[in-house]
Amino acid sequence: MTFASIEFLFYFLPLFLILYFAAKELKTRNVILIVFSIVFYSVGYTPHLILLLASIYANYRLALAIDQREGAARQRVLILGVVGNALLLAVFKYTGFILQNVNVLLEPLHAQIPVPAISLPLGISFYSFHAISYLADIYKRRVHANRSLMEFTLYMCMFPQLVAGPIVRYSSVARQLGERRTTWGRFSAGARLFVIGLAWKVLIADEVARLADSVFDATTNPTVLEAWAGLYAYTIQIYFDFGGYSAMAVGLGVMVGFTLPRNFRLPYAALSITDFWRRWHMSLSSWLRDYVYITMGGNRKGPARTYANLWAVFLLCGLWHGASWNFVIWGAHHGAFLVLERAGLGRVLKRLPAAVSHLYTVLVVMLGWVWFRAETVPEAIDMFEGLVGVNGLSGQSTAFGFGLHPLSITALVVGGLIGFWRWPRPKVLSGEGLLAASADYAMVGVLMLFCVLWVGGGTGTPFLYYRF
Repeated sequence: MTFASIEFLFYFLPLFLILYFAAKELKTRNVILIVFSIVFYSVGYTPHLILLLASIYANYRLALAIDQREGAARQRVLILGVVGNALLLAVFKYTGFILQNVNVLLEPLHAQIPVPAISLPLGISFYSFHAISYLADIYKRRVHANRSLMEFTLYMCMFPQLVAGPIVRYSSVARQLGERRTTWGRFSAGARLFVIGLAWKVLIADEVARLADSVFDATTNPTVLEAWAGLYAYTIQIYFDFGGYSAMAVGLGVMVGFTLPRNFRLPYAALSITDFWRRWHMSLSSWLRDYVYITMGGNRKGPARTYANLWAVFLLCGLWHGASWNFVIWGAHHGAFLVLERAGLGRVLKRLPAAVSHLYTVLVVMLGWVWFRAETVPEAIDMFEGLVGVNGLSGQSTAFGFGLHPLSITALVVGGLIGFWRWPRPKVLSGEGLLAASADYAMVGVLMLFCVLWVGGGTGTPFLYYRF
């Protein structure tokens, strides 16, 4: 089940909201939220629910054990918890990748290791990182272990953020698990954010998806026109798909009284790659900074160690996104530019006109998306050849023509205008009083109407970050 589906919008969400707000006691509301979260998750593949619940209980017990111990014993339990969560993620996400690469090395010996077919549990990358940060924060005495299994279960599995984030620190919602309230103003603000995120997903991301797919999946030897159009389409798609999901998740959280972390802040308006990572998938980048980069020494041990730490963190970032060499290269790509900017390029960018720094950032990010989107290294190289004109300038494949249509062109233009520049809020929406409120509600209502029509048409695509 996804947020942008008929089942969620017309059945799951209305029923949840009716039951949730009909309950007066917070404990009852927590139970309702947990039950609906379990149903939401189990619709995808029920056996993976057992893994999620086992992870929740194991981390609940580990957290209590850390909180009750001191010194070396406390550290041993932390190591056990971190290694256990990392192994869980590694077994389900990286076993096939590791064995495939081992088999490549074994080919000269005419030996092969069977590669088991292990399905990736939905959201495991996110809830594993939730658990690791929770245990680490208890170890560092930033928070105490929650002794309520129900509240901890709610933290780990509430459906707005369970499947694709944002990555929520326990400290940011600890108080809200046991004490929160929802006003009409907060509920309407959350609903507004949800609708905007839904519009980003179905009206922009899904409309440009066919063009991106037609170039990356169905066009061989793309020309310059095809390659750049497909890459631009994917650049728009991934931002409005993942950004739309994050906005919906945060909006749903606000509707029921939770304040979830913001995940995007106009990343394509950044003026450097360093700035980009302060704006893109902010909950992941801050998680990697606080729990990996700083733990490795950060920038405290000299320039060489700082550069190595940055690169190592972004290799991990690439692997976190997926078990393939393309993701590793994507992480190395961003790590390389972060190192260059730390070494001096960043100072140069600050002295250049903002338009030049902006163009540099957009080009680096877009070229990185080639590695992120292509399924294999040869496919990525084929795309790069198209971008530099090896396959000619124009020419148009049948698949490319199918993906390029009036709605996708409109979505490309609107997505670019929204995504790459900051615009002042229209005065009619930014003022106070009845006129501004009416205009705002009208805008949200029109967006919701269009979204319902698009979702009802059945042309949507799954969220991209469901893969991770």
